[in-house]
Amino acid sequence: MADASEARLDFVQCIHPGGLHRMAYWEWGDADNPDVVVCVHGLSRQGRDFDRLARALQGRFRVVCPDVAGRGRSDWLANPMHYQLPQYTADMVTLLARLNPRRLAWVGTSMGGLIGMGLAGLQGSTIHALVLNDIGPSIAADGLQRIAGYVGQRTAFSNVQEAADYLEQISAGFGPHTPQEWLELTKPMLVPDGAGWRLHYDPRINVAFAQVTPEAAQAGEQALWALYDRITAFTLVLRGAESDILAASTAQSMTQRGPKADYVSLPGVGHAPTLMHEDQIQLVMRFLLRHTDLP
Repeated sequence: MADASEARLDFVQCIHPGGLHRMAYWEWGDADNPDVVVCVHGLSRQGRDFDRLARALQGRFRVVCPDVAGRGRSDWLANPMHYQLPQYTADMVTLLARLNPRRLAWVGTSMGGLIGMGLAGLQGSTIHALVLNDIGPSIAADGLQRIAGYVGQRTAFSNVQEAADYLEQISAGFGPHTPQEWLELTKPMLVPDGAGWRLHYDPRINVAFAQVTPEAAQAGEQALWALYDRITAFTLVLRGAESDILAASTAQSMTQRGPKADYVSLPGVGHAPTLMHEDQIQLVMRFLLRHTDLP
């Protein structure tokens, strides 16, 4: 029998234009628990980012952490132009149908938060509580350019420590972490590749991302605000105080519009808080417990 206190790997079959692909997900806690928290990672990350948060939540919730298509143990898509929010959102709808939760919460970091907004803003959404980790409908251009500068640019390493040093360099916004924590954040990001290691994701995930024009970005922002304004879920916005993705003014606007989110700024952190330190874990846990307990 599987150990409910550790992550269990499973897959769900999803559809994309022209074919099918498998999306992997990591599950924690009692598989029969109808109260579910789905945790979704950022652009170049994967579901094991949430191990510490999932361990803390699994006593109360069934916690599910998918590897978005093209990442981790999930299949790569044949056409890189399908690595976009509509495809990711459709995949999550398929996953939620599999999970069939009684009460659903969503924790989304960066891209995972955009997917969460997309789902929570749909008519008939079942998301009851939503945590948006350093992301909002308006995304700062400087931060996007920084991310575009490294995604897919270097993917091979001779050893794990070399990879950890590289990821620490490009992920300085995560804030202070110990060498052991960087190794913990790095090991699930790697797969064996000959005598060395490579990053887990399809390097083509940046193809659609890199082709976004200023006009398309503006239209996308308007669409995201329209979705955000339709959200009825209890919402918490976490912002790294030094974030170059989520401006403080955007976060403040999110407290006044749509779900009128709670807002917490985390000092000494940029993009994005890793949710692996106890203070960040407790922020998320208190919010979820406050808004998901059934009468």
